[in-house]
Amino acid sequence: MATASDISIPRRRFSVSRRVLPYLLSLPALLVCIAILVPFFTAVFYSLQRFRLSQPWNRGMNWGENYLNFLSDPDFWNTLQVSLTYAFLTVGLELLLGLGIALLLKKRSRLNNFISIMLLMPLMTAPALAALMWKLMTNPNFGILSYFAAQLGFPDFRWGSSPDTALFTVLLVDIWVYTPFIMILLLAGLRSLPTQPFEAAALDGVPRFQQFWRITLPMLTPYILTASLFRLLDSIQQFDIIYALTQGGPGDTLMVFQVEAYLNFFQSMNVGRSAALLMILWVITYFLSNIFIKNWLRLRERARGEA
Repeated sequence: MATASDISIPRRRFSVSRRVLPYLLSLPALLVCIAILVPFFTAVFYSLQRFRLSQPWNRGMNWGENYLNFLSDPDFWNTLQVSLTYAFLTVGLELLLGLGIALLLKKRSRLNNFISIMLLMPLMTAPALAALMWKLMTNPNFGILSYFAAQLGFPDFRWGSSPDTALFTVLLVDIWVYTPFIMILLLAGLRSLPTQPFEAAALDGVPRFQQFWRITLPMLTPYILTASLFRLLDSIQQFDIIYALTQGGPGDTLMVFQVEAYLNFFQSMNVGRSAALLMILWVITYFLSNIFIKNWLRLRERARGEA
């Protein structure tokens, strides 16, 4: 006689049609795409409007007048110059420092691994928090960096409060925070390079300096382009460090796109101009990223052809 335990109850299995499954799997990506495109097209719509929060009755479409006004606006051209200067200086200096540190730590050892981990500590600090920390250290009254500057013969070094030294100060903070990012990418690239070309060059008596220029640097170029692209796109949109240190000043010395758009929105309440500034920033980043990606793809195709 069969007992209750011997009777197997059929279980319903949840099955999805093969036609529906691809759409379900792509649903998260679709939601992310919608979450990006909706704010983007909203900003495009606002950039074509005469829209001030303080004058809601005067709101209306001006169909690109915000963009035309930039052509004769010296503040806009100053913002463009400052943003590009800041981006290329930070990326260039951080590449040189990151590559130098990566070359020093190229050899695998416990000490080098420990040093590379310790050098990543600034990257774990929030940029705004790092800027506030540096602002305290550069305080002319009690800052430790101001004290060291005075000992070196610069008793009245103004750091971020002077137009002559504000860019230098912000560059120091940016380099301190983000050089480890480039260093770790290039270090990974250096340690993944094949050893056969270097061994052959050593047997032929090629100096190490020539090995670097002829072998290391060409093979490392894709990693350099990747690190440069990430840092350039981030630097040209920099906000945290500059605003926390100088609020774009003194005057308009460090008035980059993100800071000017922020001030236009929250101080001048000019939504249309703020959105137009961000749209121009998007065009610049899109143009620069295309240049880097095309060069990276060209290098990859060349490497495949040589292989």
